Amino acid sequence: MKFVPHSYQRYNINRILASPNLALWLDMGLGKTVITLTAINDLKYNRFAVNKVLIIAPKKVAQGTWTNEAKKWDHLNLLRFSIVLGTQAKRIKALNTPADIYIINRENVVWLVDYYRNSWPFDMVVIDESSSFKNHQAKRFKALKGIRPHIKRQIQLTGTPSPNGLIDIWSQIYLLDGGQRLGKTIGGFRERYFEPDQRNRERVFTYAPKDGADEKIRSLIGDIVVSMKAEDYIELPPVTYNTIPVVLDDKAKKSYEKLEREMLLEIDESTINAGSAAVLGNKLLQLGNGAVYDEDRNVVEIHNNKIEAFQELVEALNGSPALVFYNFQHDKIRIQKALSKTNLRVRELKTAQDENDWNNKEIDILLAHPASAGYGLNLQQGGNHVIWFGLTWNLELYQQANARLHRQGQKEKVFIHKLAVAGSMDDKVADALEDKATTQEDLMQALKARIEKVKEEG
Repeated sequence: MKFVPHSYQRYNINRILASPNLALWLDMGLGKTVITLTAINDLKYNRFAVNKVLIIAPKKVAQGTWTNEAKKWDHLNLLRFSIVLGTQAKRIKALNTPADIYIINRENVVWLVDYYRNSWPFDMVVIDESSSFKNHQAKRFKALKGIRPHIKRQIQLTGTPSPNGLIDIWSQIYLLDGGQRLGKTIGGFRERYFEPDQRNRERVFTYAPKDGADEKIRSLIGDIVVSMKAEDYIELPPVTYNTIPVVLDDKAKKSYEKLEREMLLEIDESTINAGSAAVLGNKLLQLGNGAVYDEDRNVVEIHNNKIEAFQELVEALNGSPALVFYNFQHDKIRIQKALSKTNLRVRELKTAQDENDWNNKEIDILLAHPASAGYGLNLQQGGNHVIWFGLTWNLELYQQANARLHRQGQKEKVFIHKLAVAGSMDDKVADALEDKATTQEDLMQALKARIEKVKEEG
């Protein structure tokens, strides 16, 4: 297929060609992959400016997204790929295979840097979903930081550079410029532009930007960052959000209330912390979905209310394919069991072949966990319905997961269906996602409010 770039795509291609270090903060669906591959192809075969390119990506994306995109376009047919995944022996073999572009998952970055040490062979590095390098304490960030002087060109790609606020961008920008623009240390960056926000005596949970910090930071990084929103450049079919209330039967409701009450009183508000809040929040979400793990990780089934609502929704879709996101492993197992009694073609998203089969309309229900299907996957050709069996607190994962269908190339109106147990923790998660406030602090505050109510009722 002949690639005719949109004007904004041509602009970004030219920026990559002209800039040795660049962050493309392009919204989901704007074509970051083909933009980058087109620039790499030009740098390699027309300008002879790069020799070996490394792409660091989420595992699912590394498995097939980049190679599948290259196969689509005639002008990219010269590019040779080597996928550096699997056992150590397979990874080493892939690294020794002649290619133009080597693709590795981000979990193996530390291994790769240690493998080559001072013999780093890649003169260009592409970090796909650079927000996964936002933690300055993570081993993967420290590994790239150490090898950075050996990298002549670097491109960062993400649609969500700062899911938890501008403080997330320091480590990403540092990898681009070595600290020239935002400072050499995260501590100095925080001190200059932020002040403590949510905190207790021992710990600061979140930081809020000082007055004018947003504009100052953006002016400092403007020359190495391109930021574009999808709604400014492409017209996508509209999205309809559909919350489906699930009502628990009396027995299930009593079980939910008992668990909530006993655990709330166990973690009194004066001692509540992120750990206990997360445990309780997860337990309540599990129970709302219909099953919980006991202390030995055995699955204890409580009710089928949400499963039944899910089955009714699937039936109401009348054959339309659905991408279904689950939260817990026992959710997936129970969904699979329920669907095994139907004639629907059900598949779990694991490989690039699953992606291809979905897009070829060979799958009716595609099951995926948002953490493994949030980035880069192009699933818009296979359907226009997303079902959230259980929601995630993580706004970034939620947005990225929805964008698997709502992206460039989608021809139909997209429907995002959310199954939520009325009056439960599901509502708290949904509210937090809608308010774009998905920090742990929201969960803690919600639980403190519930503790007060329980004590009043008691």
